[in-house]
Amino acid sequence: MAIFKGFNTIGQHKKFGITDFNLIKRDLLNAFLTREGTLPGRPDLGTSIWSYVFEANILETRNAIDTEVRRIIKGDSRLELTDLDISYSHNTVIIEVAVILLPSASPEKLILQFNKDLESLEIT
Repeated sequence: MAIFKGFNTIGQHKKFGITDFNLIKRDLLNAFLTREGTLPGRPDLGTSIWSYVFEANILETRNAIDTEVRRIIKGDSRLELTDLDISYSHNTVIIEVAVILLPSASPEKLILQFNKDLESLEIT
């Protein structure tokens, strides 16, 4: 039985229902794809992470990305962050996140890849 139920039209053909971790992944993807301040009437939603993706790989940039990822995940009451690692590879910022799904406490690992060239995000 699904704990979390939602609605998704992206990549769906007939069934638009989505549940549990797939729903949480979709919600996180939406949060990371929305640039902070671009949603009308909701300037607090979204992330400023895209402004850091194009910066140099220095400690201040990594700290800013770390803070932003923690803020986004903390905003989802269904998740608890257990580990966060940021790395760079050929024009891509790779963020590995380990989370626990609440209330079941089942651990999951997410990999966010922010591609600088394509300005795209992939979540696995």
